[in-house]
Amino acid sequence: MKLTGAQILLKCLEEEGVDVMFGFPGGAVIDIYDEIPKSSVEHILVRHEQGAIHAADGYARATGRVGVCLVTSGPGATNTVTGIATAYADSIPVVIFTGQVPRALIGNDAFQEVDIVGITRPCTKHNYLVQDVNDLARTVKQAFYLARTGRPGPVLVDLPKDIQQQLAEFKYPEEVSMRSYKPTKMPHIGQIRKVVKLLKKAKRPLIYSGGGVITSGSHEELTWLGKTLHIPVTSTLMGLGAFPGDDGLFLGMLGMHGTYAANMAVNNCDLLLAVGARFDDRVTGKVDTFAPNATIVHIDVDPTSIQKNVSVQVPLVADCKPALAALKAETEGTLDEYDWAADHKEWVDKVQGWAKEHPLTYKDDTEGIKPQYVVEKIYEITKGDAIIATEVGQNQMWAAQFYKYNRPNTLLTSGGLGTMGYGFPAAMGAQRAFPDKLVIDIAGDGSIQMCIQEMMTVVCNKLPVKIVILNNGYLGMVRQWQELFYEKNYCATCMDAQPDFVKLAEAYGAAGFRVTEKKDVEKTLREAFKVDKPVIVDIRVEKEENVYPMVPAGASLTEMLLV
Repeated sequence: MKLTGAQILLKCLEEEGVDVMFGFPGGAVIDIYDEIPKSSVEHILVRHEQGAIHAADGYARATGRVGVCLVTSGPGATNTVTGIATAYADSIPVVIFTGQVPRALIGNDAFQEVDIVGITRPCTKHNYLVQDVNDLARTVKQAFYLARTGRPGPVLVDLPKDIQQQLAEFKYPEEVSMRSYKPTKMPHIGQIRKVVKLLKKAKRPLIYSGGGVITSGSHEELTWLGKTLHIPVTSTLMGLGAFPGDDGLFLGMLGMHGTYAANMAVNNCDLLLAVGARFDDRVTGKVDTFAPNATIVHIDVDPTSIQKNVSVQVPLVADCKPALAALKAETEGTLDEYDWAADHKEWVDKVQGWAKEHPLTYKDDTEGIKPQYVVEKIYEITKGDAIIATEVGQNQMWAAQFYKYNRPNTLLTSGGLGTMGYGFPAAMGAQRAFPDKLVIDIAGDGSIQMCIQEMMTVVCNKLPVKIVILNNGYLGMVRQWQELFYEKNYCATCMDAQPDFVKLAEAYGAAGFRVTEKKDVEKTLREAFKVDKPVIVDIRVEKEENVYPMVPAGASLTEMLLV
């Protein structure tokens, strides 16, 4: 039996095991929407296409599966570009389906026509314009394969309206073979043995873990390596949760707002084992002074990331999971003959001494509410058993510093692109994936207003996301830079003109709370987290509190501004 392109698309999604997609209809995808009620794929109607792509991204980060969104042509497609770039920067597997005008009208400036393939080429792993309905099933199969294999990323499939209406035989390919795409998954055993020799020789080794460890599902192997070989571990923002945050060997995040211990460890280590990280400028600081005493080993599935920013002595192109599994297998044989703990004790004691001398801290010397205190209370109440999404800015850094992530896939945050407005719709996607989990968006009063319209989506779909706004009346991170480096010229960062967030929540049919005194923080959060519907908690925090430690742009990691 022949099916229309619209029917074929939904059959493909069912074959891929897609249970939900986030979207917004329009004329160029109306044929697909006509078929959705007959499909097993649930559709969640967002209030803006940016909400759809961020929700698909949050779903993907929380589950490790491919997130899916569907939007119409023209402005519908262009409204997803920020979210596509967000997923691309953080290597998140998402497939975006966009409607397009009929093929005969492409290039004629037709109504709601844009070249979305051309627009998104720099920020997708790959994209397609389907020009033959007989190629549709194969294209969708390839899109999902590309999105989740190798270094994951977003893949866009542009669907002309006439392709959706044409008939073709449906046959979904069983496998994908692309001559031009053969990512290296397995590590070279010679390089693995070279790394083990370096580990045996090193007196001050350090593991530097990135988002690739979480994406590849290799957190157990990483944790075994760190604990068994008694090696301190630091992490990028994207890697938080890959190694237990409450373990004594974990030094916290490194980089611009990293811990004193982590940054000092990088500066003093003699072997840096970088796993699934890309040496981002926020991590390295001044590149010339990064890890000056270390032999650097870099494990990454993406060969273009190796030697890109930092010179590496031992490159290892492979997926993190088989690479770390191979390291485990090679070192297991040394456990009877080699005392890793004794060999690294002096170094571990030194690193833990730095952590005790200069812990993450803040001056709690006023009657006002410190934002760090709020994050600490969220951790204390949840005991770490929650999915935390963040917006971008100071709220994001405090959430990274003062909440301990003991499991992977529990921090959803825009690391590479730094997208304000990301956290709330990402939390919405995670809540759909895990309806019984507590999902909290730690937000700023600036960021939360960028996708606040999705309050209606979470209310309509009974997704009880909790939004905790650290409301300081500023665009806080930019204001911090203005204070420290621009003589307090607070130009365009004051956010005194705000909606009443409690009334706003109630207007959408959600619950709203406001906290203005420190004594009410804990009890209000406990009450809010028990409410079985979406909640906004507006907490009025100290207006000019800063994020510390801070490494000024262009400075070395050891040049930290402390509290």
